Amino acid sequence: MAEKANKEEREVLEKYLLQFLNLEKRFPLLPGINNTEAVAKLMGIKEENFLNLRAQFKENAKQAAIELLEDEEVNNWIDELPFNGDETIVALGDSLTDDLQGWFNIFQHVLEIAIAGADFTFINSGISYDTTTDAIKRLNRDVLDHNPDWVMVGLGTFDVQRLKIAPERTLVSLADYWENINTIEGAVSNVTDNPIVWITPPPVISEMLEDIRLFNFELSEQDLQGVREILTGKKGYIVDPLGSRMGEEEPEAWNYLSDGLHPSISGHTNTVKEVLRHLTQTEDPEEGAQLNTQDEL
Repeated sequence: MAEKANKEEREVLEKYLLQFLNLEKRFPLLPGINNTEAVAKLMGIKEENFLNLRAQFKENAKQAAIELLEDEEVNNWIDELPFNGDETIVALGDSLTDDLQGWFNIFQHVLEIAIAGADFTFINSGISYDTTTDAIKRLNRDVLDHNPDWVMVGLGTFDVQRLKIAPERTLVSLADYWENINTIEGAVSNVTDNPIVWITPPPVISEMLEDIRLFNFELSEQDLQGVREILTGKKGYIVDPLGSRMGEEEPEAWNYLSDGLHPSISGHTNTVKEVLRHLTQTEDPEEGAQLNTQDEL
């Protein structure tokens, strides 16, 4: 039985968890954390498998970027992006950002491929399952100390998780979420004049999430919508304020992994397209989310 359990654990790790388990970011001061052989052993897999899987995630993100750039609309937006080509861009977020084949990695490849001669610095400061409270604790180390020109924030999904031991409340109240977001906004404004790019949390498919024994919490669209409403009232670029990027009428299963929570490659690609759209079509980022186009808000 032990051998079978170990095999099942490895399958879950390699096919699902590994792309979110970036231990070197969660424990940057742990001795040996940059030793890939040691990290692989900690996870119970061979170093070769560990490196191959990470390389595959990176390649998946690059291929998604290449396919996205085949979209004529996306190519038209590239020339309108508010970047000079030498900026430091930092993403602060949870596992939807931390994902090795996630939206920020795809976004990085899009800019590196499409903008000739660019010399961007991309820093992915997403850490899986973080709330805004968690993110504030590491804001100096993971964001401000990099002197970013641009900061992209994707937080809120795990603030509104309802633990099965306390389903009557969200882990972080909307009032505290609002305070935390204001704190992040104030701190970022001290290091850059560029508006924050706020990535709203996408919907979840609750039925799929309930089937995953890994999680001891629930997420509801009503709670996530409350987060989006708070973000929509902020200054900056508000990406997907209506939470519709995973499906016009309702979220589509192919845009998610098997948990109905974490986006698949197609879901992440949808997020990148919305990021590009809002970076180029927002009328006045100092005032918030209104787009030049007539199909939003």
